[in-house]
Amino acid sequence: MGATPLQRLFSPRSIAVFGGRAAVEVIRQCRKLGFTGALWPVHPTRSEMEGLPCFADVASLPAAPDAAFIAVPAEATVQVVRQLAARGAGGAICYASGFAEVGGAGIDLQDALVAAAGDMALIGPNCYGLLNYLDGVALWPDQHGGQRLERGVAIITQSGNIGLNLTMQRRALPLAYLITVGNKAGDSMDAIIDTLLNDPRVTAIGMHIEGLDDVAAFSRVALKALQKRVPLVALKAGSSELGARTTMSHTSSLAGPDALYDALFARCGIARVLDVASLLETLKFLHVHGGLRDKRIVSASCSGGEASLVADLAQTHSLTMPDLPAAAHARLLAVLGEKVTVANPLDYHTYIWGDLAAQTECFAGLMDCGFDAHVLVLDFPRADRCDGSSWQTTLDGFVAAQKQTGAAAVVLTTLPEGLPDAVGQALLAQGIAPMQGTADCMLAIAHAARIGAAQAHCSTTLAVAGVSARTGGAGSSASHMLNEVASKQALHAFGLPIPQGACVHAHEAADAAQRLGFPVVVKAVSDTLAHKTEAGGVQLNLKSAAAVQAAVDAMAHLTDTFLVEQMAREVVAEIIVGITRDAQFGLALTLGAGGIWVELLKDSATLLLPVSNADIRSALQGLKIWPVLNGYRGKLAGDVDALVKAIAAIASYAEAHASSLLELDVNPILVLRTGVLAVDALIHLSGISPTSHPTQQGTA
Repeated sequence: MGATPLQRLFSPRSIAVFGGRAAVEVIRQCRKLGFTGALWPVHPTRSEMEGLPCFADVASLPAAPDAAFIAVPAEATVQVVRQLAARGAGGAICYASGFAEVGGAGIDLQDALVAAAGDMALIGPNCYGLLNYLDGVALWPDQHGGQRLERGVAIITQSGNIGLNLTMQRRALPLAYLITVGNKAGDSMDAIIDTLLNDPRVTAIGMHIEGLDDVAAFSRVALKALQKRVPLVALKAGSSELGARTTMSHTSSLAGPDALYDALFARCGIARVLDVASLLETLKFLHVHGGLRDKRIVSASCSGGEASLVADLAQTHSLTMPDLPAAAHARLLAVLGEKVTVANPLDYHTYIWGDLAAQTECFAGLMDCGFDAHVLVLDFPRADRCDGSSWQTTLDGFVAAQKQTGAAAVVLTTLPEGLPDAVGQALLAQGIAPMQGTADCMLAIAHAARIGAAQAHCSTTLAVAGVSARTGGAGSSASHMLNEVASKQALHAFGLPIPQGACVHAHEAADAAQRLGFPVVVKAVSDTLAHKTEAGGVQLNLKSAAAVQAAVDAMAHLTDTFLVEQMAREVVAEIIVGITRDAQFGLALTLGAGGIWVELLKDSATLLLPVSNADIRSALQGLKIWPVLNGYRGKLAGDVDALVKAIAAIASYAEAHASSLLELDVNPILVLRTGVLAVDALIHLSGISPTSHPTQQGTA
């Protein structure tokens, strides 16, 4: 009682199946998995199915089913869904294809399907179904590789075949739910995640994403996951141009710009992986250890080659391997002897190989360091050709040391096949992460550290605005660009510092320069001149009235209006700040190395609005140009506080004009030793251009 439609669908007490061969297989798989609820086959002509009496239609069912698996043609699927919704069913899996993924009439048919479902939960169409290994539910028309368990990870995927493959994994990953969503016509990814978060048996959630329908809703549920300490891992398809085209043709999903997905995942503390193996290994580590407090690791192996490989890949993923504390160093030296160099990573050699007591003491000494992850590298030999008993002794020592210390422990095989299934399952039962593949292991630990940091600060993390009624109003076909003077004044009103200057006619430029004081810069001002430098519309460092007049004369073919500004001094760095609009994500802020370095360095970071000052500062610290801002090699640092405030002012303008802003560019902001100055800006707005523009430049 009181369960939501999705909860009824995921954990049903009664299941109705519609169709022929696929429906038969659902009954078989439910029985094989130990489902103890009611199974009701529905078929208009058959009298029985797998020994169960068939019902002729929805109206004939004994009660409204909690879940239905519908494997009938597309048009008939709509009718069955309508009848189930009217009967009060919990939800339905729609197996049939021929909907929006084929375009044309399929789009209309999918719209009709959603309308027919009403408030009933709907997964699909064009999907394989779901598996709930916690409760023995197999709304699944095929064999699969999972088994019953008490707790574990959930995986949501838009691909039925990828989902099927994931059930066949041999990596000791405890799979609690496998849910395929196909076209995502009904319940969205965020609604599914929200439901899974209410199941305390779910330890982490993995997602294979081809596209998101509601970025704002997704970000809100992702922040809820942070608060509940349930890590999320995303395998986002469509990052390449070809991949994006394939994605759109596969399930009619819109794969948004990849950089914006990165920004979304970073904001919400979601680990992004690039392949299925990394997805599984990261989920496995998070299932055992969750988010980590920091990224300090120690490793032990009986090979210098393995130790070096761990060190290299740890550095690649920004993990740290601190020196061992003095007490641990002395303890390890006592058990390993003078021939072994005690260090992190530790090559403990084979002098203690096969000695359970000595190995236990060695590993306990490492685990007492209290780092965030303690790794033992140990590949088992082939059981069909070799004797692995001494390897088991090493493993027993590691397990015993973990029991003594309670440390976060990891057994790592350099090759995925180096870990027998039974060993992986046994380690999992002991609370030790059985990791397969050095690179994937280091990546998983790095993700766990980032997730831990995000969890620690989740109370101050802002949800992403995305596209909504408030921000989605820039769809007018008419648009206009504000010139540099108007753009600067608009941003200055929100707190962006700009140089002292004046917008004047050609014959007034020399006098304006005299009043401002030399040296000055002179720029052509026009509502249609977006790239002044390329057009010869900018001249810098002019030191006399004659030089100013000559500059104006040279630019007379471009305009009769000019901006005269004081030249800035003691410039530490140049920063570009831009705002762009995306159909899915709404407004996004990009900042990076500015001026001529924009294309050369390709040094930028993207944030989704809204942003906090802390978000802006963190993005700046991640840039290649950050050391320059921060005072590289004894050079004077720039005014980072003023830069953060300036970028926040630009973001504030964007949010205030979210209904009309198409794009905005401030390039560059000059970072001075004290203060900042935005020396160029352009704003592009939807709607009809106003009849008048500002003609006087404000002061900083």
